[in-house]
Amino acid sequence: MAKLRVHNFTITLDGYAAGPNQRLDVPFGDGMDELHGWMTAAMEKDATGVDAERLNRWSENVGATIMGRNMFGPQRGPWEDESWTGWWGPNPPYHHATFVHTHHLRPDLPMEGGTTFYFTDAPIEEVLDRAFQAADGQDVVIGGGAATVQQYLRAGLIDELNLVIAPVLAGAGIRLFDNLDGALTQYRVSEQTSSAAATHVQLVRR
Repeated sequence: MAKLRVHNFTITLDGYAAGPNQRLDVPFGDGMDELHGWMTAAMEKDATGVDAERLNRWSENVGATIMGRNMFGPQRGPWEDESWTGWWGPNPPYHHATFVHTHHLRPDLPMEGGTTFYFTDAPIEEVLDRAFQAADGQDVVIGGGAATVQQYLRAGLIDELNLVIAPVLAGAGIRLFDNLDGALTQYRVSEQTSSAAATHVQLVRR
């Protein structure tokens, strides 16, 4: 049965997914330069080991992605124009239907490589139904950010969370495990493994 997953979602040792003052030139906020150091190393040619193996799991059996407006881009509020097409250049890494939660709609955005961004203000349950239909029997991944993951956690919709804890202290910003109203009691730690660069933890529904 197809699952709703979170994959390679990286937080600091003190639980922050993003620092303060996110902006175009600092997409994860101040003090977060080393947050994805493990991922940068794992993406190098011929990289092996735990980090590379976990990074590559992200694309296994995935047919659609869901993300929040803050993950798609740095803008807030109404679109000044529609020239922004994401952080990833003309060929984003998704290669399938990608649904962007936003209060400010814009036309569907087809990109190279099979990615199409669909901008939606529908309830999360409706967006998830659309994503599963688009995935056609494969899993759906929530890419981020923290607020979007929290929404789906509170609603009890996520089947599996694959988190990465980086040895970084932020001290301020947006914490993944805030505002969950006890939702984490539905999950258990099913796996934990570490490299020199990060700790990988899998949470699954009880």
